[in-house]
Amino acid sequence: MHSWVDGQPADSVPLKDRGLAYGDGLFETIAVKAGQPVLLDRHLQRLAEGCRRLALVVDPALVRSEVLAYASALGDGVLKLILTRGDSLRGYGINPGAPVRRILQGSAPAAYPQAHGNDGIRLFPCATRLSEQPLLAGLKHLNRLEQVIARAEWQDTEHAEGLMLDMSGRVIEGVFSNLFLVRHGVLLTADLNRCGVAGVMRAEVLAQAQALGTPVVVADISLEQLQSADEVFVCNSVYGIWPVRGCAAMSWSVGPLTRKLQSIVRALLDI
Repeated sequence: MHSWVDGQPADSVPLKDRGLAYGDGLFETIAVKAGQPVLLDRHLQRLAEGCRRLALVVDPALVRSEVLAYASALGDGVLKLILTRGDSLRGYGINPGAPVRRILQGSAPAAYPQAHGNDGIRLFPCATRLSEQPLLAGLKHLNRLEQVIARAEWQDTEHAEGLMLDMSGRVIEGVFSNLFLVRHGVLLTADLNRCGVAGVMRAEVLAQAQALGTPVVVADISLEQLQSADEVFVCNSVYGIWPVRGCAAMSWSVGPLTRKLQSIVRALLDI
């Protein structure tokens, strides 16, 4: 399927685009089922917060309509929405008159081994640390070099994801997912006020857990807390939830809360 740029079929952007030059923009990766974008409202809410913080001025109704039209044409697959600040002036200065560029790309449905969800995965302990920048924390911005470097740390099939810490040694997330642990019946996920991506599926899991009456805590997580967890899982908006069986010398069993939330998310994603 052709990509769209500013609502029209296209396969290129100008060389002066600030997304290319500086990573000046945002993106969303959206699962599409039967022509419908899954969790669209959550994706657009996060995008709106990113636009607010980066001062990107774009018509949200236009973005929504283009996403819906593109998803309808895609049918089943994965839709990537990119917003950039448009064409650049020389240097870092922003051209306030440049319109935000809207890019839509589509791909086939993601193909992951069924065993990842059924049996659980192992995490690779990444040496790459996430830098702490509260101004960008939580955003799905285009600067993903930390994740690129971290993902290059393992090439084997034993590990399906990587574990990322921040510069202070706090447990933050996976390379392309958010991480949860269960301790004494409490669901815990990392505070993302310093770094990390506030995932759309993370928000959905928190809401579903609260609806179940499960105590939920968003706070700093130490390696010691991770090691003593009763259950661990990772999640994102494309594959849903994968239980985590181990990371380095640590190991966990797939627990009942993980399975309950996984069942809810599978129904939501129709996987």
